[in-house]
Amino acid sequence: MRIIAGMYGSRRLEGPTGLSTRPTSDRLRETLFNVLAPRIKGVGGGDAAFLDLYAGSGAVGLEALSRGVARVTFVERSPAALKVLRGNLERLGIKSGFAVHAESVAAFLRAAAKASSKPISREVGKPGRYEVVYLDPPYDAAQEYAATLGALGGTPGILTPGALVIAEHRRKQSLEDQYGNLKRTRLLEQGDAALSFYAVEAGAAGA
Repeated sequence: MRIIAGMYGSRRLEGPTGLSTRPTSDRLRETLFNVLAPRIKGVGGGDAAFLDLYAGSGAVGLEALSRGVARVTFVERSPAALKVLRGNLERLGIKSGFAVHAESVAAFLRAAAKASSKPISREVGKPGRYEVVYLDPPYDAAQEYAATLGALGGTPGILTPGALVIAEHRRKQSLEDQYGNLKRTRLLEQGDAALSFYAVEAGAAGA
């Protein structure tokens, strides 16, 4: 694996061993960030916050940092994956602009929901709102998709107005077109994988 573009472009990343963690391929990450490029360029080093759920090796969040996203929050509970993620951060020499939460996605979102009623924090590592959310659960954990997308679409204050949520899944796996205030706007398929893009509905309370 490698960083595709940006300040860390072409730098190599360590990948996890075994089959329990499945890194997003370089090709699929390139497709993802081609779509996200206008949104990332639009913030131009501003206050954009990127949430990388089921982060694994951190490849997606690290790509976001490389391309100029201001802040990335990684959420991962596997000790083996966390070791690889932290090693990649150290390998790239990244010392700021990120937070790593060693817990389940469900626990993180519960805490974020509780914090959403408090004043929004722009401090890295503190609960806040997110402009872009990426989730890549184990393909076989179908319940994780429904639970996580449902939580993101049903909890006010986690997402900013106009936020985008992207779920990576098997091409043959069908996700719902809507989860609460999240409505699917785009489906990209590549090989055996697919990316479902969800946007917060205009005027939704969840924003």
